[in-house]
Amino acid sequence: MNRDDVEIVEKNRKYEGFFAIDEYQVKHRLYNGDYSRTFKREIFERGNASAILLYDPKLDKVVLVEQFRIGALVANMNPWLLEIVAGINEEHESIEEVVKREAYEEAGVKVDQVKYIFDYLVSPGGTSEVISLFVGLVDSTTAKGVHGLKDENEDIKVYTYDFNEALELANTGKILNATTLIAIFYLAIHKDEFKN
Repeated sequence: MNRDDVEIVEKNRKYEGFFAIDEYQVKHRLYNGDYSRTFKREIFERGNASAILLYDPKLDKVVLVEQFRIGALVANMNPWLLEIVAGINEEHESIEEVVKREAYEEAGVKVDQVKYIFDYLVSPGGTSEVISLFVGLVDSTTAKGVHGLKDENEDIKVYTYDFNEALELANTGKILNATTLIAIFYLAIHKDEFKN
């Protein structure tokens, strides 16, 4: 089945602020060939984003950032999370431009080369958000300090880890952000492709 097997009966915006919530009335084809009854689903709209794992193949190091996340606080977890660099896509920028800009804003590093990995749906049961994932080659010795845009309430600390140390953090549950986990596990499989 595909998009042609779905009918959007009605769509209403229920909330609009920093993010938005839309309510959909939909019905879709069933596996037996019939159609479902019309049912309601809410979608959390936050826009699409791009994310980049900053990797130094010469030193076999990755650059991660740590910042406050309200979702982790509400989930009763430590709200300061280790993550890869990421940002919301803007209409006037390509996704490659987004990750290069964010790498400088959040980690203070210049990305020498980017490799697009893939797009994925963050949580398709409740949001339409798509993340475009990249690996970017950097000089990790330039990654240090605290960065971020004050007008966006960003206070972002930069860390550099040996790749195996970052992989251990991912494997032991010290990294909780799904985008970061996907990127680190991707690099674990494909690391040889980035060696000079």
